[in-house]
Amino acid sequence: MQVVVLAAGQGKRMRSVLPKVLQPIAGKPMLAHVLDAARALDARRICVVYGHGGEVVRERLDAADLAWARQEPQLGTGHAVQQSLPHLSDGEMALVLYGDVPLIGVPTLRRLVDAAGGARLALLTVSMNDPTGYGRILRDAAGKVSRIVEEKDASAEERKVCEVNTGILVAPVTQLRDWLGRIGNDNAQGEYYLTDIIGLAVADGIEVASVQPDSFAETLGVNNKAQLAELERLHQGNIARRLMEEGVTLIDPARIDVRGSLTVGRDVEIDVNCVFEGTVELGDSVRIAANCVIRNARIGAGTRIEPFSHVDSTSMGEVCVVGPYARTRPGTVLGKDVHLGNFVEVKNSIIADHSKANHLAYVGDADIGRKVNIGAGTITCNYDSVNKHRTIIEDDVFIGSDTQLVAPVRVGRGATLGAGTTLTRDAPPDQLTVTRVKQISVTHWKRPVKLPR
Repeated sequence: MQVVVLAAGQGKRMRSVLPKVLQPIAGKPMLAHVLDAARALDARRICVVYGHGGEVVRERLDAADLAWARQEPQLGTGHAVQQSLPHLSDGEMALVLYGDVPLIGVPTLRRLVDAAGGARLALLTVSMNDPTGYGRILRDAAGKVSRIVEEKDASAEERKVCEVNTGILVAPVTQLRDWLGRIGNDNAQGEYYLTDIIGLAVADGIEVASVQPDSFAETLGVNNKAQLAELERLHQGNIARRLMEEGVTLIDPARIDVRGSLTVGRDVEIDVNCVFEGTVELGDSVRIAANCVIRNARIGAGTRIEPFSHVDSTSMGEVCVVGPYARTRPGTVLGKDVHLGNFVEVKNSIIADHSKANHLAYVGDADIGRKVNIGAGTITCNYDSVNKHRTIIEDDVFIGSDTQLVAPVRVGRGATLGAGTTLTRDAPPDQLTVTRVKQISVTHWKRPVKLPR
């Protein structure tokens, strides 16, 4: 099996400098979704036909398993497939896909390939109540496909046909090469239509099979931002249904966005307006509260992420509590039963089991032991304007509120730092360390008054 992906369209109606096939669905270019489907079919070769903005497309998505064919100028779908022929091998089947039809399903494509066998031409068709704008599938008296007529070239009677062409087809490469050399451009658009090969196949005695998709949404293309948004919601709806089938409780299935891979355990609950990006794993009984963003994270069983928290490139152990309004940045590793409260930020740090920073703290480039309590207003001063330095806090340490730890510095096991301490040297274990100026009260001091003008 070989695959040709047509991705040369300019997409003027997108009104964007970004080529149409790079417009995102679920955080990934539309063309990348189509390429994923082709790879899932174990295609031996994938050829992408590119044109407008093609170099950008190629730079973004180039891979070792892709061949690229440039279509310049763009003279129709038949002309586009012609550009791929030098990359295709005779004696095999070729599947034609479209870079702006991102929701095409692999099971549907497998059925289409099976219908083609090794010698037939197979079309993916759909039946629509309103087929306006689509090429119509015309059949003979025996019900066999005879040809496809584009709407611009169809008669009034032909336009009444409700079965339409999706453009997706499978054909033998040897015959495809011959048919494409014989099609003309005598039509309203002056273009070379790929659909014209259907009539040639029938004339040559090649059987034309047809298959309907599992879902009509699989065949929808994108030409403008409104259609892009519609397909985004359709795609997210499919993801939401899959998650619920796996046992996830979604408080509102219409208000979740998955822009990558989301793996879930049992009894997971996700509240509204949550966004998952990259690769995310949620263990059993994880609770994600409303308005959270989770990116490239592994979250252990029983952990709760409270509202408005951002988790990025983080690994969390079991039964942690994070948030509300907490932020973990890349390189954060939390042990078991770690608590990060409101307005706590952690970056590139390891926090061991049962440690807590319940409010208003910044922990950056730090190694924190077990059962450490970090008071409100505490910060690790990890950056000297040139280099980053680490802070080491050993087990069972109590950090008083409003403490600054000027790295590199170590706080020994069991130590206590008094509130308001600015630590610039190591604190010994099992001792109280305090750095404060002497408190004084001025008895005869008077508050300034505003001078008259």
